[in-house]
Amino acid sequence: MNTESSAVTTEVQSIQEIDNSISYVNRIGNYLVELFHLIGLFIIGLIVIWAAAKECMDIYLHGYPSLVDILLLFIYLELGAMIGVYFKTHELPVQFFLYVAITALTRILVVDIKTMDEWRVMTLTLAILVLVIAAMALRYSASKFPGD
Repeated sequence: MNTESSAVTTEVQSIQEIDNSISYVNRIGNYLVELFHLIGLFIIGLIVIWAAAKECMDIYLHGYPSLVDILLLFIYLELGAMIGVYFKTHELPVQFFLYVAITALTRILVVDIKTMDEWRVMTLTLAILVLVIAAMALRYSASKFPGD
């Protein structure tokens, strides 16, 4: 009976050691994934800052900003805000992507409107409207159902 008890104890200890090893590997994996996210976001943040600084330098060299330049700076601002929110909350709100898309489509519309046919203008305008409605729906649902 004593040998059976010690065999069971040894088996339980082996299972606990395996569980501890798996737990340790999972912790290391989670740490590496988190580190990868932070390094990736930091690099993306630096690239956004670099691009915005280059755009500001181009505006300075040109002598004045155009509407296209201002819209591009808004895109950089939204990207920077999105990265900042992720660093603080570890969540990436979809609304920021919608704002970037709305601004980008508006920029395309402003830049190329003279060379576009009516259908392309209508398509871009409709796409902007759909994105605005989606952003409004997200904002409404966030206020109506907080924490979900």
